[in-house]
Amino acid sequence: MEDYRRQGGIQQLLVAEQEARQIVNTARTAKLNRLKQAKDEAEEEVAKFRGHMEKEYQKTISESTGFSGVNVKRLDEETVTKIDQLKTQAAKVSPEVIKMLMTQVTTVKV
Repeated sequence: MEDYRRQGGIQQLLVAEQEARQIVNTARTAKLNRLKQAKDEAEEEVAKFRGHMEKEYQKTISESTGFSGVNVKRLDEETVTKIDQLKTQAAKVSPEVIKMLMTQVTTVKV
């Protein structure tokens, strides 16, 4: 009878071991599924963030390009104004420069 009780105890241990394996396998499967789900969620978040950053970048590019057109126009206007000022100053000084040059050219040193 004692042998029968031992076999019954061993049989119970084997059944408990099988149940434990099933529980561990179920837990592993659940863990792998959760990891896959977390990975998918992370990839989705990255894609959303990348899209948002791309929109911001394109917005910044379009704004800076728009401003550069305004800046070019402003610089052209400033350049024309500066050239006109230089022409006016040159016209004022031109007679004196011509007189000085003529003096230097016509004066003979002996």
